[in-house]
Amino acid sequence: MASIEEAPRKLVLKAGSTTLTLDKDSGKATLQQKILLWNRKPVEFPLSNIDDIAVKSNVDGLSGAAIHHSVLHERTGEIIVLTTEEAEDAAETVKKLRGFIGM
Repeated sequence: MASIEEAPRKLVLKAGSTTLTLDKDSGKATLQQKILLWNRKPVEFPLSNIDDIAVKSNVDGLSGAAIHHSVLHERTGEIIVLTTEEAEDAAETVKKLRGFIGM
């Protein structure tokens, strides 16, 4: 399960090599990801650019196992995968993020 630290004006989600910070005071979201050993440049965007947060489910072609991701949709059409979790955990992560943003 993803680690979520929540304060009244700030939420930090940590899952594997991904850290997402939602800050109501600055009105911004900051996404930090690590690929292998390298940190990617942090990406910032306004909270108002988030138009949905949802669970996306797929089936692995080789094993047939269900894979569940919590994803963030931006108004630009970009989709950012935040976590890969069990179905119930992904749903709980999405519920907390949506609640914080007020969706």
